[in-house]
Amino acid sequence: MISKIISTVLFLIILFMGGKQGFAMVSGKLEMLDMLGKFGFGKTGVLILGLITLLSTVLIAIPKTFVWGNFLMAATILLILCFQLFNGNLKGVAIEIPFLLLNLAAIYFKHPLK
Repeated sequence: MISKIISTVLFLIILFMGGKQGFAMVSGKLEMLDMLGKFGFGKTGVLILGLITLLSTVLIAIPKTFVWGNFLMAATILLILCFQLFNGNLKGVAIEIPFLLLNLAAIYFKHPLK
């Protein structure tokens, strides 16, 4: 019972954060363009990364593609984390690590509707 509650909470947080960040990237919010611009991403690159983030959010919502969606979202987070490390931004790395762990924990607890 407790694992279902934890799974549901993680599921909702991931869907909210994935949707929020994905829409911010797709709409070209200035903060996203600034952050990803440091890594060499142009507007098109940010748009593609945003579409991948939104795709992974949709995949997470579907029970059969839950694991694939979490892997895809974890991969995009890991990509950003690696760019942060490459630029020596340890604060940025510290911000990204909990989001990566959130996806990995969600895979462990499985989809709440399964």
